[in-house]
Amino acid sequence: MTGRVTAVSRDETYTFSKTNRDSITLLAGLGVEGDVHAGETIRHQFRMTYEPDLPNLRQVHLMHEELFGELALKGFEVSAGQLGENITTREVDLLGLPTGALLHLGERAVLEVTGLRNPCSKINDFRKGLLGEVFAIDSVSGEFTFKSGVMAVVRRGGAVRPGDSVRVETPPLPHRPLERV
Repeated sequence: MTGRVTAVSRDETYTFSKTNRDSITLLAGLGVEGDVHAGETIRHQFRMTYEPDLPNLRQVHLMHEELFGELALKGFEVSAGQLGENITTREVDLLGLPTGALLHLGERAVLEVTGLRNPCSKINDFRKGLLGEVFAIDSVSGEFTFKSGVMAVVRRGGAVRPGDSVRVETPPLPHRPLERV
């Protein structure tokens, strides 16, 4: 599976949305250089208060651009970076990836997918009612399907820019499905 990076974003402070950039630099084991969520241990603002020593499995947030079109059909205008993602992609089935999938970005960078983004109520502060649109309930199992992107850690650093290719490398079978991180 090959896709494209359509936008890259980062922010130095805790804000819901992130600013689009011409490029970002991924740092191995840390995340996005200059982003508030970069670090070896957890940087999620709420979770740091009660689990400060956990490893940071949420160094980089990726979102599929196709979600924006889906949300637009439901009356929500959303664009790259506005839901807090660092990397926006096209033509990559992010939500269908197994845990441990490697994403080769551009010429050098490699991310390892760690899980699904667990959307929080701040999404409703951004756009009232949006939280209910970024996850679905499976009618058979009753399980939630989270649609607000995936989280990853940086395995090999490098620059990432809009237009860069995204090549997916899946881990050996059996695959573990993505869970919330």
